[in-house]
Order: sequence, then C-alpha cells, then structure tokens
Amino acid sequence: MDYTQGKLGRVFVARIDHEEDLLSELEDLAVSENIRSAFFFLLGATGGANVVTGPKEKCIPPEVTRTQVDNASEILGLGNIFWEDDKPKIHIHASACSGSDIVMGCFREFTEVFMVIEIVIFEMEGIVAERVFDEYIGFSPIRFYM
Repeated sequence: MDYTQGKLGRVFVARIDHEEDLLSELEDLAVSENIRSAFFFLLGATGGANVVTGPKEKCIPPEVTRTQVDNASEILGLGNIFWEDDKPKIHIHASACSGSDIVMGCFREFTEVFMVIEIVIFEMEGIVAERVFDEYIGFSPIRFYM
C-alpha cells in the first residue's frame, strides 16, 4: 500500500448533455480547469458505452472481458481524475441498467450521454500524483510523490 494526504479544494458541478461523450467532456474540463487530482460522483443516463466487466481469469496482467451497453440505461457511478503522460486520465466505475439488464464495471473509451449526466467533482489539494503505466500488471496505478 502507498498513500498520501491532502485536503479538499474546488468543487465543480457539471452537466453533460445528450449525445456528448462523457469521458472526453471530463477530460476537456480537467484540462481547462487544470484539475490534477480529483474524485467524482455521477448520475444520469447513458445511450451507449464500452465497459470492462472484469478479468477473464485471475492472472496478471489480466485479459479483460468487455461488454457493450447499447440501450438507453440509467447510470450511477464514481471515479477519479489523475494525469498520465501530460493528459488527464479519467477512471470511472459505474452501474448501468435498463429494465432488468444490469452492467457494472469500468467505463472506457466512448460513453455516450442519453439526456443528461450530472457530476459533482471534488478536487484534492496537496496531492502530487500521476498515473504511470506498469507493464507487469498491465495498467496505470496512481503513483504518489512527496
């Protein structure tokens, strides 16, 4: 385990509108407001998304299982914003449901907004961190710097 300490900074409330891409809108906001370390909560609806729903087997690095959400679905999730290679990296885990169809996982690549997604972003001050790709585990964990 590794950790650091900081405090809450700015708070943003954002609305992402119908047919916009959730991930690219969050990236643009992080760049325009220079949000380097943050966590967020979101709720609303998606019109389509690519979701990683887990590893195929318990091995490192994992080969992931992907699921496509094609229906308009309610969404509830949380995530964080840290930078990797001089750009914001958005990490979202959420649940999406349409009727009795439920998908939970890591929303990656394109996530289309259906109607609206509302987000509350809490910036963290005093956290000096970034995502650094680790070839052994196959993803980019957060690395803290003092």
